[in-house]
Amino acid sequence: MRTQTYNTIVAAETNDLLTTGEAAKILNSSRQHIVDLCERGDLPFTTIGRHRRIRRDNVEALKTRTQRLTRDQRRSLWLAYAIAGRIVSNPQDALLLARDNLKRLRISTRGQARRWLDEWERSLNGPVSELLNLLVSPSPKAREMRQNSPFAGLLSDSERMKLLEAWKLGSSLDNL
Repeated sequence: MRTQTYNTIVAAETNDLLTTGEAAKILNSSRQHIVDLCERGDLPFTTIGRHRRIRRDNVEALKTRTQRLTRDQRRSLWLAYAIAGRIVSNPQDALLLARDNLKRLRISTRGQARRWLDEWERSLNGPVSELLNLLVSPSPKAREMRQNSPFAGLLSDSERMKLLEAWKLGSSLDNL
């Protein structure tokens, strides 16, 4: 009887453990991002053999909490606000440019980045309001997607430089 109880407890604990791939699916991120979170200590894990296993409740907690954005992620989000503004002012031209860029990106993109391009395609073909929400979301999925954005060229180089200078000024004021 003791062995059966022990086996039941072990089975329950094992069912609670996820692979890095399973955790990535739940968080809508890449497996490598999950590995990075584990290595930084942001996501507790255990190892079974040489493989990381993550408790489902830790993944769910990470999914629901607001995580502090890195400097690069804050800069990317700042630019996304400007891109969202451009989309609002002229959605047809902005979406046309993004779809053309997406076609070009697909030619040379493989692996996980290809998945994000597929997500962009779905978003570009959906309601503009959902696209705008995605662009300015601080969620892990939106962070990953902004790293593979099809909106290159929507802002001119001079507009982009002015925005980045304004971001640097605003970012330094935030730290006062």
